[in-house]
Amino acid sequence: MATRVEHALEQLKTSGVRITPQRHAILAYLMDSMSHPTADEIYRALEPKFPSMSVATVYNNLKMLIEAGMVHELTYGDNSSRFDANVSDHFHVICQKCGKIEDFSYPSLEDVEHTAEKSTGFQIQGLRMELYGICSSCKNK
Repeated sequence: MATRVEHALEQLKTSGVRITPQRHAILAYLMDSMSHPTADEIYRALEPKFPSMSVATVYNNLKMLIEAGMVHELTYGDNSSRFDANVSDHFHVICQKCGKIEDFSYPSLEDVEHTAEKSTGFQIQGLRMELYGICSSCKNK
């Protein structure tokens, strides 16, 4: 049975994207990580295995993965984008002390989209919602 990473790599190959070892490692790291890392965090994690890889290589590969629909870029106004390989419909809870981000799902928010469409005539293309609070680790300190 193919792993999520292998399945994603097959999709990229089908769309004509060359799979480099760095590209594979970046995608695998993002799919394994639930921490929504920054590009710098990805670079620091992979640099020991790929000493010749630059931060620019990480950014360029992230851009390609975003364009291919494999990764979402999360921007929260702190000048450091975070990256998420979970492209399913979900939302984020963000700790106001340490910046930790966790995923959560709430399917009934689809009602908000339908109501907005009916009320405004817009064709809704997406919904972004963030909740802010204090994570359990920070709360217990």
